Amino acid sequence: MSMKVLLVEDDRELRRTLLESLELEGYAVIASGSAADAHAVVRHTMASDAPLDLVILDLGLPDGDGSELLKLIRSQFSLPILIISARHEDDNKVHLLDAGADDYLVKPFSISELLARIRVSLRHRGKAVVAAQRQYTQGALQIDVQKHTVHKAGTPVHLTPTEFKLLARLVRQAGQVVTHRQLLWDVWGPEYVDHTHYLRLYMAQLRSKLEDNPTEPSLLLTEPGVGYRLAD
Repeated sequence: MSMKVLLVEDDRELRRTLLESLELEGYAVIASGSAADAHAVVRHTMASDAPLDLVILDLGLPDGDGSELLKLIRSQFSLPILIISARHEDDNKVHLLDAGADDYLVKPFSISELLARIRVSLRHRGKAVVAAQRQYTQGALQIDVQKHTVHKAGTPVHLTPTEFKLLARLVRQAGQVVTHRQLLWDVWGPEYVDHTHYLRLYMAQLRSKLEDNPTEPSLLLTEPGVGYRLAD
């Protein structure tokens, strides 16, 4: 499964921007805009078979200060917590780092710096992060995940949002088998991990748009009983 990140940020625009950027890198992101909701998410996911790998926590939340949520999470669970905040006072940073934060990033920050801090935090917990593949070229097919474009023999191919999300997930691990469960979890969500008919339907649609001969695919390959693989 992809690394699972909880993003706690009440600013909708920033939350959406960070969510899209993290998903582009291959992270599975749960977004929350309040302390109460975030704490509920932490308790639920940490008791599941796919616990969180990292929390990104804003301090200025509508129903409380993020520092209190930091203390609450840290008292119950051991996982990396990265603070993002406009508060830049050194005393505040030191206090939160002493309270259990793994890192502190002052707004505004670049996405590349955030991603680097995430990799460092995960690495310190013994979790290696492999950079996600963003571009794919095979024969006449060209895919650019970052630009959200697909071309076949130079002609743009229109995909629905779900079709593109599924294809992008395969691009991130091109040449490797991605299991049914991984695809369903990352594209549709954990409540759909048993809905394998979704995969059959959407893979058929992708093959009809991308393969020269959809009945004998050479790009979107099936690994019987396991999952799917994008040829590399």
